[in-house]
Amino acid sequence: MMDIKEIKEYLPHRYPFLLVDRVLELVEGEHIVAIKNVSANEDVFNGHFPQAPIFPGVMIIEALAQASGILGFKTLDKRPADGSIYLFAGIDDVRFKRQVVPGDQLRLESRVVSAKRGIWKFDCKATVDGQLVASALILCADRQV
Repeated sequence: MMDIKEIKEYLPHRYPFLLVDRVLELVEGEHIVAIKNVSANEDVFNGHFPQAPIFPGVMIIEALAQASGILGFKTLDKRPADGSIYLFAGIDDVRFKRQVVPGDQLRLESRVVSAKRGIWKFDCKATVDGQLVASALILCADRQV
């Protein structure tokens, strides 16, 4: 389990773009389960359908990529402070199944599919209350900065 303080050690993102609030489970080299609490005061709701706010799909995918980055960093025992960063390198088989609205809690799950020459492939899904919201295969590149 990781709280927000520890998450900030493994992700370079900061408010309003830090999209992982807590890590519930992490098995290095295997999988991660994290959460993102979607609150009514998210900056994105000011411009994304303000009369009927919907959390953007790209933000859900970014949250999944951030959770995947934490898994990769923890697996390799690296941190951004060490000069390492995970860059979003690609995405395949993206599907959105339901809307996410203020008050929802996104459950972010990512599983390592492969890791070769600094390119990681993760099988990801986001759910709310047990219902599938989105799924994707996400590629991340481990690079020095």
